Amino acid sequence: MTTYLAIATGGAVGGALRYLLGSLVDRRHTGRFPWGTLLVNISGALVAGALAAAFAQAGTLNTTASAALLIGVCGSYTTVSSFSLQALTLMQSGHAGRAALYVLLSVTGCLLAVAAGHGLALSLVTTGVTA
Repeated sequence: MTTYLAIATGGAVGGALRYLLGSLVDRRHTGRFPWGTLLVNISGALVAGALAAAFAQAGTLNTTASAALLIGVCGSYTTVSSFSLQALTLMQSGHAGRAALYVLLSVTGCLLAVAAGHGLALSLVTTGVTA
């Protein structure tokens, strides 16, 4: 039961952070491209990769804390559902090129970010730098 509550709490935090960052970015870029969601997904992938690597190195990947952060915070913070809906909306509004660019940047950016986060966390652990 503690793990479920930790995930729920993390989900509330992640959802609020997603809304905050996405809104801030979207207010600055009022065009037809969903920059806020793209930034949220890439930054969430970076953090998820770093946390997963750090928890794995510490041998604490299957703990309540890791579930709260990875499933709760990161799971709620990033949003593939919004990504998919926005890509579909772009296509349906006659902007197939923008939709394709959005999908390409999202998938490529998230893969690169999760690898960077993972590599960064591993290099910090192996050099002895801890939070």
